[in-house]
Amino acid sequence: MFIKIKNLNYLLIFIIILISFIGAAGLYSAAGGSYQPWASKHLIRFIVLLTLSLIIAFIDIKLVYKYAYLIFIFSLLLLFSVEIFGVLGKGATRWINIFGFSLQPSELVKITIIIALAKFYHNLKFTEVKSILNLFFPFLILFIPFIFVVLQPDLGTALSIAILGILILFACGILIWKFVLGISIVIVSIPLLLNYLKPYQKDRLVSFLNPEEDALGRGYQLIQSKIALGSGGFTGKGFLEGTQSYLQYLPEKQTDFIFTLIGEEFGFIGTMFVILLFFILITICFYVSIKSNHIFGRIISIGVGTNIFIYVIMNISMVSGLMPVVGIPLPLVSYGGSAMLSIMISIGLVLNMELNGDKKKLDYA
Repeated sequence: MFIKIKNLNYLLIFIIILISFIGAAGLYSAAGGSYQPWASKHLIRFIVLLTLSLIIAFIDIKLVYKYAYLIFIFSLLLLFSVEIFGVLGKGATRWINIFGFSLQPSELVKITIIIALAKFYHNLKFTEVKSILNLFFPFLILFIPFIFVVLQPDLGTALSIAILGILILFACGILIWKFVLGISIVIVSIPLLLNYLKPYQKDRLVSFLNPEEDALGRGYQLIQSKIALGSGGFTGKGFLEGTQSYLQYLPEKQTDFIFTLIGEEFGFIGTMFVILLFFILITICFYVSIKSNHIFGRIISIGVGTNIFIYVIMNISMVSGLMPVVGIPLPLVSYGGSAMLSIMISIGLVLNMELNGDKKKLDYA
């Protein structure tokens, strides 16, 4: 045990601590210079979930491998339970209450998808990966949760699930023409999918294409976000000096738009520093993947890094007007327990994969 503690990736742990404290500072500012109601809960959650990450890091990797499919099925049951016991919020039913805590299963299912795909491809020979028949099971692993999330409806998370799955399959060696075919099918299906959008989702799409058309209505959030980012300039207005957030011009500044608040107060330098931290975090995940001697560890580590990349790129693109507002948080920075739980579990898995990357055999035979 002492050897394992000594061999932990402390750079990875330091980076996630630093990112989380930046998030706490942003939430402190968003509340007008107060730890209540967001910053204090954010820090408490992080400390508890950091402990959970370290526990996961020391779990026998063979147990994770053995019960990979059961873990995935359990997450599907949680996702399905949203249809029965789900709590309505922000125009959609995405949460369930468990012992007084609100949980968004669609965040957790991203991690279990990675685990299930990792086990499936670990058991395949390289020559079998290219077989079309061996695409059926991975397709089910992706398609079932994708459909559940679309029905909630949560198109942003559904899109991130689809992108995550596609990138993992590509990393596993699936031929590129199959991706081109799949992307072509998605593009052709877009007109059909638009008919099933909820009114608020159509408003988000319209506001993305032309936010100035209804500057005080559906385009208000995106316009204020751009103003806040632009007004920060190169060095920012200073901590606790963001006028857009303090004068309540910027909605949802504590959750999906926390990056905008950072941009206003710390400017281009501050936002680039946050992006650099995430770049280091993702690079560490990919490095652990390369070091691993077994496919299971490689796919989990590269899947976690890819998932974090999708979070970051979608959130920053959303708040800067490069894509429609889809409700994707910034990992470890935005206020919210479910996303943090998902990220910290995945960080624990990466720590575990590094400690056990030298194992040759994962079953108990």
